[in-house]
Amino acid sequence: MEVMRLCWTSVFLLFLLLQDSGAEDKPRKISMRIVEEPSNYGYGGNQANSGVRTLTPRVKASNVSGPVPLQQLAGRCYSKVLGNYKYKFCPFHNVTQYEQSLRWNPYSGILGVWQEWEIENNTFSSMVMPEGDDCGSKRRQVKVYFRCGNKNQVMNVTEPTTCNYMLEFKTPLVCHPHVMLVYPTLSEDLQSQWDQVEQELYEEQITQKGYNKRLRRIFEAAGYQLSQEKQDELKAAVVSQDKTKDGDFNTLQQCNAEYKKLREEVETLKEQIKTQEERFQETDEVILEDHAMVDYDLMDDYL
Repeated sequence: MEVMRLCWTSVFLLFLLLQDSGAEDKPRKISMRIVEEPSNYGYGGNQANSGVRTLTPRVKASNVSGPVPLQQLAGRCYSKVLGNYKYKFCPFHNVTQYEQSLRWNPYSGILGVWQEWEIENNTFSSMVMPEGDDCGSKRRQVKVYFRCGNKNQVMNVTEPTTCNYMLEFKTPLVCHPHVMLVYPTLSEDLQSQWDQVEQELYEEQITQKGYNKRLRRIFEAAGYQLSQEKQDELKAAVVSQDKTKDGDFNTLQQCNAEYKKLREEVETLKEQIKTQEERFQETDEVILEDHAMVDYDLMDDYL
């Protein structure tokens, strides 16, 4: 809310400049009143813990799916403080990040929202959580990797590339060597389809590329991965969420973009006013010259 209020203040001031730019350039007094407002940013640890800002994902999380033992983690959350950041992992929901800072505007946001499994070699390799907060021209996303451990806990969070995070989660639920295999979790019908695809590949009736496509469709039917239709729906939901409604800014990036746009309009209007002033000045000089000529003619007639 504080960020949105600051954005609106900046935009409102630019709007006033736009309104005044067409008026006559006359000196005038402007009355201003400074209102002191308490700031919740950077006070008492960070804004995440103060409850000032509620993190709202731009898309809904997918349904719970995958290895049955892991499904009992749904509805729970696990936190880990690493350096200046606190990370919160909620399996089958999302991953959030809170900056532990006393500065004025510490960051808190969503790194990714649960959508699908990444599957490699008949194994659930990671949870894929895209559609996090904006990060420049792209959005943040997280891949969650499960490791065998004595208890459920977030072990580490890294950022291999900008805005792309990797979270390692240890749990005793994945210590069995077969728990992350995909085939045993499928229905009999989908297992039968997979067997058929394996047979066709063995008999060279399909290529490796065709084999991968057929398997992908099986995983989509099981709800483990997003179909093209689901991906299109997800994109549409993101576009709809990002649209400005009733003049509100959903993100700081939208506010900055609008602020930049208004600044450009102000500069354009300044140039137009400057051009008009130069034209008026030239017109005034011509009029003065004409008056001078008329005066000389009258003097000649009089003499």
